[in-house]
Amino acid sequence: MAKKDRGKPIIKIEINLELSPEQRKELLKTLKDRFEKNMKRHKGLEWSEIQAKLEFHPEKLSSLYAMESTGGEPDVVGHDKKTGEYIFYDCSAESPDGRRSICYDRAGQEERERKGVHPAGNAVDLAAVMGIEMFNEDQYRDLQKLGEFDTKTESWVKTPADIRKLGGALFCDRRYGHIFVFHNSAPSFYASRGFRGSLRV
Repeated sequence: MAKKDRGKPIIKIEINLELSPEQRKELLKTLKDRFEKNMKRHKGLEWSEIQAKLEFHPEKLSSLYAMESTGGEPDVVGHDKKTGEYIFYDCSAESPDGRRSICYDRAGQEERERKGVHPAGNAVDLAAVMGIEMFNEDQYRDLQKLGEFDTKTESWVKTPADIRKLGGALFCDRRYGHIFVFHNSAPSFYASRGFRGSLRV
């Protein structure tokens, strides 16, 4: 279980959704550069069309900024032809380092805090504030088809209601060339466990 690191309290995670014109420009450049360096993730897609969508939906750019600023390294992984939406995933090699030491949800976080232990936050609430969707198990497995992720860390994933009702929550990682799904109590938190999310634009 995560504890204070050498006597230092765990800092609460704060999400910033406001971009200055300069930050907006820099983010678009970062996203374009990442897109062009990882074409295998989005074969057949054109950045110009994606950028046009982002500029038409500035709130989506704010969510991508939150993903980027917390270490998610978002990138396009697909295009939904039915809705016309482009799909972004957190593609950082390890679980986003700005979203770790967190419980699964608010109930889990409050349970720990009643015991005098204060995590950095919780995955469900952070995803909601960021305007993104937490990965479910299928999305996590889809990401792993694009490379090797979470070989040293872990990521919370959306947990079925019947498991959560009994106090549990799910997380995933990649070890020994395989993807594993594990369970833990929802109030648990570790310095190596964060969460990944997706965004549709």
